[in-house]
Amino acid sequence: MSTEQSTQAPTAAHTHAFQAEVRQLLHLVTHSLYSNRDIFLRELISNASDACDKLRFQAIDDPALMEGDADLRIRIAVDPEQRTLTISDNGIGMSLEDAVEHLGTIAKSGTREFMQKLGDKQKPDAALIGQFGVGFYSGFMVADRITVESRKAGMAEGEGVRWVSDGTGEFTVETIARAKRGTDVILHLRADADDTPHEDKIDKYLRVWTLKDLIGKYSDHISLPIEMRKERWDAEQSKYVATDEWEQINSAAALWTRSKSDITEEQYLEFYKQLSGDGNPPLRWTHNRVEGRSEYTQLLYIPAKAPMDLWDRQQKAGVKLYVKRVFITDDAESLMPTYLRFVRGVIDSADLPLNVSREMLQESRDVRAIREGSVKRVLSMLEDMAGSDDQAERDKYAAFWGEFGAVLKEGFGEDFANRERLAKLLRAVSTHSESDTPNVSLADYVSRMKEGQKAIYYITAETPKIARSSPQLEIFRKKGIEVLLLTDRVDEWMLGFLHEFDGKPLQSVARGAVDLSEVKGAEDEAEKKDEAAQSEDHKALIERFKAALGERVQDVRISERLVDSPACLVATDDGMSTHLARLLKQAGRDEMPASKPVLEINPEHVLIKRVVADAAHADDLAQVVFDQALLAEGGQLDDPAAYVRRVNALLAH
Repeated sequence: MSTEQSTQAPTAAHTHAFQAEVRQLLHLVTHSLYSNRDIFLRELISNASDACDKLRFQAIDDPALMEGDADLRIRIAVDPEQRTLTISDNGIGMSLEDAVEHLGTIAKSGTREFMQKLGDKQKPDAALIGQFGVGFYSGFMVADRITVESRKAGMAEGEGVRWVSDGTGEFTVETIARAKRGTDVILHLRADADDTPHEDKIDKYLRVWTLKDLIGKYSDHISLPIEMRKERWDAEQSKYVATDEWEQINSAAALWTRSKSDITEEQYLEFYKQLSGDGNPPLRWTHNRVEGRSEYTQLLYIPAKAPMDLWDRQQKAGVKLYVKRVFITDDAESLMPTYLRFVRGVIDSADLPLNVSREMLQESRDVRAIREGSVKRVLSMLEDMAGSDDQAERDKYAAFWGEFGAVLKEGFGEDFANRERLAKLLRAVSTHSESDTPNVSLADYVSRMKEGQKAIYYITAETPKIARSSPQLEIFRKKGIEVLLLTDRVDEWMLGFLHEFDGKPLQSVARGAVDLSEVKGAEDEAEKKDEAAQSEDHKALIERFKAALGERVQDVRISERLVDSPACLVATDDGMSTHLARLLKQAGRDEMPASKPVLEINPEHVLIKRVVADAAHADDLAQVVFDQALLAEGGQLDDPAAYVRRVNALLAH
């Protein structure tokens, strides 16, 4: 039933089919999501609050939209006899077109991944539904039919809309005469099975005290009054009955406006869940009131788990902007850089005008000050975890890095002012241990550098396993020099901006010549290459490889980094690494100029010696050596069949 009666003059109803993905989603909602059905109330109240926020924002430019009713509110009504639960608001409302578009389709990306994640879970979690902007459909967890009646602000009374569906694949929509602005969502609750445990029965949502308890738990922070009808005791019926008087049942105080001392940890956690739709508790949060040139309040959370759309840089930022507690936008990308897009929270400014535009957000000095202050707060939270003496806090940071480290690396190219802070937060796998978990900081590396070592050495590869097996590490392993193993796709791009740390340059073991003569190792103080490397025999060997490989290489030289392998590929000092060249090719960047590698050979290896001894097969041997060097670092052969023929011919020889 509706919370207020309206004159309804229905026109012919039209039946529509749900979008295919909605039908799949509704099947999951109806048959799988029973682990926490209470979540539907939070979602529908949140939608009602959003509708009121949108009206308040649009009414700044067009006050007539308020239609003389500026007291925005949400009302909850129950009818035990009809088994209906109604969530009403006097917000922006919907037109017929809005109802078809917003209640029949899912436009938000990530829906398929959402349903896949639900399907993969042994115990599906209803809290997931809020992460994907489809909270309305959670009503079907408790209802076998949902009726939505609405009129959009500014439209005539005869242009209301009624939307009805049983959640099985179709919905009907028709125009109705409706006096009041806003939306009523009427849930026709299902009947419980007899064997349903008492605490899980749907009938509990028809009890006023249960609803008050749930609203207090999930939605107390909503900045609008949430009202229910007062009840009185009817002695004749021996039960409580609803009166015509409404009472407010939430505090209606935006959580972030309250003093930290008045907010419990549970309230912070519940607000995060409502804000983000994430059922996991956050790793850390910060709540501050900033005064000075710009006055604002910030409540920012660092999630524990990455959202499905983390790598979509076009997705809306996770920070909502309010001005004097009036919601402005949830797309406030000017308040948080893209590399911190995983942050969730609220920023409420006391200085910005209520009609702030996107252009003003981009150009305002106040906004820039808010952005700088917010970034510093987030980085400080990360630094506190990373540098804590408490192992549990360091474990939290390790978990954070595993989820968001690759995104944080984008900051080296986006946030010049904070590069040093980001460098201290960087974590990587290294040859110092057998673990493939990135837990080595640049400060850790520098503290373990060998006497005489001038650079921080690293190698980029597809995986830690491929990196560890690279022949380019052989001399470093022999001398006991630690090498960082960088395996994120963003690493090559990051290294274009991260050139040094603590005065030590970062140097790729796969680029340029290697000079470790000043490093004090476990062997000789300054291990020199045999002077025979410059002998005529070696010069002839190099020329033979150059003649055989032709345009496949930029140069051939005797290696100072190989110990056990016959050859390896390296880039010149100013050239593109072979790993980066592969990444660009995989990304379809075929227009990039070809980058020819340098082939380094180990003249002491039996295969290289054979090139000298077996003149008849020298060219085939040289080609095989090159191809094997390419395969050893995870590359792909341009002509695998030719490689197989050469290997077979040499084996048969």
